[in-house]
Amino acid sequence: MGPVRLDVNGAPVRLTPLTARLLARLVAADGEAVTARRLYADVWQPTVELPHQDLRNRNEVQKRILELRRAFDRAGPGHGARIVRTDRLPTARGAESTYRLDLSDDELDSTEFTRLVGDALRAAPASAVRLLTDALRLWRGRPLTEVRDEEFARAPALRLTQLRETALRELIAGHTALGRYELALPVAEQTARERPDDPEAAAVLARLNARLRERHGDELLRHTLRGLRVDVVVVRGDLFDQEDANLVVGFSDTFDTSTDDIVISRESVQGQLVDRLFAGRHRLLDDHLRRGLRDVTPLATESVRAKPRGRRTRYPVGTAVPVPVGKRRVFALAYSRLGNDLRARSAPADLRRSLEHLWPSVALHGLFRPVAIPLIGAGLSRLVELDHTQLLTLIVETFTESLRQDPAVCPELRIVVRDEELQRTDLSAVEAFLRGADERRPALPPAGPG
Repeated sequence: MGPVRLDVNGAPVRLTPLTARLLARLVAADGEAVTARRLYADVWQPTVELPHQDLRNRNEVQKRILELRRAFDRAGPGHGARIVRTDRLPTARGAESTYRLDLSDDELDSTEFTRLVGDALRAAPASAVRLLTDALRLWRGRPLTEVRDEEFARAPALRLTQLRETALRELIAGHTALGRYELALPVAEQTARERPDDPEAAAVLARLNARLRERHGDELLRHTLRGLRVDVVVVRGDLFDQEDANLVVGFSDTFDTSTDDIVISRESVQGQLVDRLFAGRHRLLDDHLRRGLRDVTPLATESVRAKPRGRRTRYPVGTAVPVPVGKRRVFALAYSRLGNDLRARSAPADLRRSLEHLWPSVALHGLFRPVAIPLIGAGLSRLVELDHTQLLTLIVETFTESLRQDPAVCPELRIVVRDEELQRTDLSAVEAFLRGADERRPALPPAGPG
């Protein structure tokens, strides 16, 4: 399809313009024999018929037929005569030479295209998508371009064009049936561009866009990291609604859990962790934390006099404790220091160090599940040096850096922001950072067989 092109043994063969038109004419005949007289009239298009011109005309046709056969002979001796057949047709003027193409399905792209689309129409969706994708790869433009305005080319060109429209429509339907709306969308967009006056094409595109919006829900940004097949996603919502993901919850260096609104606020992420995943039983969470901290050397232990409330044992900032909750993990991350005045304080260097320690722990204990993290540092840790955009970017930056050491940390980093946080966050800056990370990362090598 598209401009006439002849490939022999995988290499293109250059044809003269007249020979290319002759080949297009024979292709349009769809295997039927065409007389030399008809070939000359259709290909050369003489404007004046001179007397005794028939012999010269036949010689012109034969010269081009010979050129065509020699081109096919590059595949091996005898290929040209096998493919370009000569027969004799009895007429009132005597026997007349006729020519036809004898090509197998895989030797002519239009025949292979027709077969692939036909097979796809009888196949299940997954197989149909594969067959239709293979068929559409053969399409290089309007069929029989060199002779597109000729009467003999109109019917086959129209048939193939309509078959392509069917292939595009069925490819959209196949991707949709498989729930791959993001793959159906570019096909629907292409169809709508090519057929701007077709209301059905516009309606299909609108339905796909609606389905994608429904699927994304509160998803605000999604970026697949180049070369890794790892997604970084920003969603609007509640951390504890991310039921398919491991969670990250920020703690102070004392790992307090008592939600008495003095040491820990019930409204904080820590407080919600106790209430929503441990049914308010902070001692159960304490037991998990205590087991996770057994191999961590404390930094210091405060006296009762110095710190009358809350836990007194201090652990290094950056300590990450995986806490099992059903089939997933909650990573308790110490990123702030709880003063003896019960005020948590952190700094950009503390947060960076904590995140850099978090990702190896996720890789080791996270069971390769998505991991959801709040906009850590935006709450009661009073990390005032970084705005919300910088906090979000720091999370993404440390995550992408960790993938240089271990590309299998998790399949998806999901950053969950609340509405009030979103109003002060510039997601375009985060997206720009991710694009820059892609440019600095080498491309993914082609997948091997199997």
